Amino acid sequence: MHSFEASPKRSRQTTWILGAMVLGVGAGYACNRLAASADQAKEIASYFAMLTDIFLRMIKMIIAPLIFSTLVAGLAGMGDARTVGRIGGRALAWFVMASLISLTIGLVLANVLQPGGNLSLPLPAVNAAVELKTSTLNLKDFLTHVFPRNIFESMANNEILQIVVFSVFFGLALGRVKSGKARVLSEAIEGAVPVMLKVTGYVMLFAPLGVFAAIANVVTTQGLGVLLVYGKVLGGFYFALLVLWAVLVGLGYLVLNRKIFPLLSAIREPMILGFSTASSEAAYPIVMEKLRRLGISERVIGFVLPLGYSFNLDGSMIYTTFAALFVAQAYNIPLSLGTQIAMLLVLMVSSKGIAGVPRSALVVVAAVLPMFNLPEAGVLLIMGIDVFLDMGRTATNVLGNSIATAVIAKWENAYEPEGADDDLTEEDASLPQTA
Repeated sequence: MHSFEASPKRSRQTTWILGAMVLGVGAGYACNRLAASADQAKEIASYFAMLTDIFLRMIKMIIAPLIFSTLVAGLAGMGDARTVGRIGGRALAWFVMASLISLTIGLVLANVLQPGGNLSLPLPAVNAAVELKTSTLNLKDFLTHVFPRNIFESMANNEILQIVVFSVFFGLALGRVKSGKARVLSEAIEGAVPVMLKVTGYVMLFAPLGVFAAIANVVTTQGLGVLLVYGKVLGGFYFALLVLWAVLVGLGYLVLNRKIFPLLSAIREPMILGFSTASSEAAYPIVMEKLRRLGISERVIGFVLPLGYSFNLDGSMIYTTFAALFVAQAYNIPLSLGTQIAMLLVLMVSSKGIAGVPRSALVVVAAVLPMFNLPEAGVLLIMGIDVFLDMGRTATNVLGNSIATAVIAKWENAYEPEGADDDLTEEDASLPQTA
């Protein structure tokens, strides 16, 4: 078990990341103002982008071995396919419920707030080209793609769902084989888990630099003025995210009771990291570590969290409905309630087939718009601010997957902080230091 002992180092890490965000805004604004032209601003931003890319590459290098070692070690300890099926079924049921809630909140608030109404911006021509790879949005191909043809290829490309599938087969088989050599292999993989967690800690030391460069890159090219032009859209979307956060936390409280409070405190840092880098991959390793330190079983974390990164993107869900209705309002195209509900269901199904696609939420929106006679070119209206929207939806994805993992662990009796009863004490619930 792992204790809730305060960690000044982790508090300092959060402070460094927040400071890096502020410095990134300042540096980006200065570069944007001093650049002689837009091309020069892009040239300056490319150096910030290089630093961000280096940090994200370091994150990506640990994703595959981290998922494989933790998941195989956990499944080998289960030794029961029925347990895996039960955990997977519960996880998917929670994911579907959370997705429907996210989409519904987006639909309701987009109708109430009307972010695309009276838009004081020139509208792109209906037949304008949109350079997004919407052809990848194919559920049949996605289902085939889930199963790896070569595990080394899957690991090289960080195909999370393919790694999960192979790890499930490998972990269950390892748990069933009782020979001495198999036990040696099992112990070796279990031994790799703390090593990978230590490597994760080393990589995360560079997080403030990655955050600084990511923010500076965006502000250098976009400037802060774009936030004023799209203030209504950004404000409406972030208000919708806050509503979704409240609902997700409320649902988590129904299952976790007061354990929800140390959970929220613990994931504060990965949420900030996900927000500032707009990268779920950047937050993944630290989310895993935070959940483990809360006392959640590593076998549940290793199984549910990777699934959530493919099937439980709550922030992306709410974004797709909000963006689709924004386009309809901008072009003054009325949609009946029945049409909107149909769009909601199509978006829910379509979004499950785009794991790993760059700018996946935009891809979903661009692919679904023509199905409801909405101009695909409307996506161009939000592409300029998509990175700011992506920050919010990434942080929301981190929150949703963390709560989902904790809930499944509670149902599996696999969430027991050291020295805590089923309901946390007053002292346990007030530990902001765990972040």
